[in-house]
Amino acid sequence: MNKKRFIAAFVLLFAVLSCAYGSQEAVAAYPIPLGDYPRTAGNSLWAELWERVKFAPFNVFATVIFFCAILHTFSVGFFHRLSEKLELEHEEKLRIMLAYGAKFPKGENPVSFPAKLCGYLGEVEAVFGIWLIPLFIGFCICYGWRDFTAYIDNLAFEQQKFTEPMFVVVVMCIAATKPVINVAGKLIHMFARLGNSTPAAWWISIFFIGPVLGSFITEPAAITICAMLLFREFYELKPSTSFKYATLALLLTTVSAGGTLTHFAAPPVLMVAKIWDWDTAFMFEHFGWKAWLGIVASTMFYYFIFRAEFARLKEDSKLHKRRGDYSEKIPLWVIVVHILFLVFTVSTLHHPALFIFAFLFFLAFASSTRQYQYGVNVKTPILVGFFLAGLVVHGSLQAWWIEPVLGRFSELSLFIGAIVLTSFNDNAAITYLASMVPSFSEHLKYIVVAGAVTGGGLTVIANAPNPAALSILKRYYKGGISPMQLFLSAIPPTAIIALAFYFL
Repeated sequence: MNKKRFIAAFVLLFAVLSCAYGSQEAVAAYPIPLGDYPRTAGNSLWAELWERVKFAPFNVFATVIFFCAILHTFSVGFFHRLSEKLELEHEEKLRIMLAYGAKFPKGENPVSFPAKLCGYLGEVEAVFGIWLIPLFIGFCICYGWRDFTAYIDNLAFEQQKFTEPMFVVVVMCIAATKPVINVAGKLIHMFARLGNSTPAAWWISIFFIGPVLGSFITEPAAITICAMLLFREFYELKPSTSFKYATLALLLTTVSAGGTLTHFAAPPVLMVAKIWDWDTAFMFEHFGWKAWLGIVASTMFYYFIFRAEFARLKEDSKLHKRRGDYSEKIPLWVIVVHILFLVFTVSTLHHPALFIFAFLFFLAFASSTRQYQYGVNVKTPILVGFFLAGLVVHGSLQAWWIEPVLGRFSELSLFIGAIVLTSFNDNAAITYLASMVPSFSEHLKYIVVAGAVTGGGLTVIANAPNPAALSILKRYYKGGISPMQLFLSAIPPTAIIALAFYFL
């Protein structure tokens, strides 16, 4: 990392830290606390929702904007293709102009603003941030600037909802470094050797081991490591499009389920563990072993589906120059320092002042040991953090309809409903809202959490770490990643893990 990048990262993180720890005593008029809505005992769901709309009409506007953002995520491929088309037309126009002797200021060719605009609209990480603009304008019109800033400040200071986006930025940067990937690669390679280190052996080993790491080093770190290893050992062999989507869907689904072996790593579990008095022993007894069996079963399901293609990839791998050379010598002290930074970041998850402070030292250390680094990539993690921060702002305004919906489900409908609702909101938000429903029995608490983690791979917004994997692997999807193909590919592993959680 050069000095300019380091200074830019320092200034950016200092600004984020300053925003996260200010002082604000104002109380926003919106969103309405759930306990302040009129009591509608005995009314139908639609009647209760209608009463809440009459009590706070802005609910409709906020939810419409939220669903527009969701629809936008399904159309990023269109904008990406349109951007490429406009860029080609612009380049052809420039070629003609230069042929006729056109001169431009400072010798720099002009860029196409429409092409760049469509390019931004085609970036899935930017979607929820873009749709914050009309949301903010509407908020200011309805409630005024003071209430708008009080709402944002409340998210940052009181609820600390921006802690997770900041944490994901930091942990992605550390987990994607050469020493960490090297250690993870060696660990998984030990298992891949049992299958002669073929593409199939690597693929299976990554999915058997990688998602479970989410229960110990957090899901963002686990999904980053898995995506980097898949990038090296699988995607470089150019599998078919259907196989690439199946692999990505399996990664998102298994990482969501793999974080349930402990009570301190996965966000949807963290939201309820303290409230419901769940510890690691409880999580492993009721969730962990079922999750791992579901991961194994769903992995083997897709292995048998694509076993013929694995045979082709095995032959191609003999001619392919392997990117994953885990025999490279990296000094032990460098590896230890990286692991310590990762452990410290995970252990200070709820204290952004500490993990950002340590991250600044990590950037300096990485720069000082650049001969053992890939180069710290801050652009991709920052985009992912931007995506998650936008989702936090939108999602925090959806409790008005999600909470009464959850409270009216029976056991099976609650399980299916939690899976479906997770597709439209982060699964941590679903479990958080479930913790506010007083009528849930112990079994229904299990059901709603199981459903939330099961549906974490259906969409990019279903689980907070998902954008991290998409950012690393999207280069292999021509025209961008199709949300519909991802959704369809995620149905089989989601169904298998659902059966494991519901019937075992």
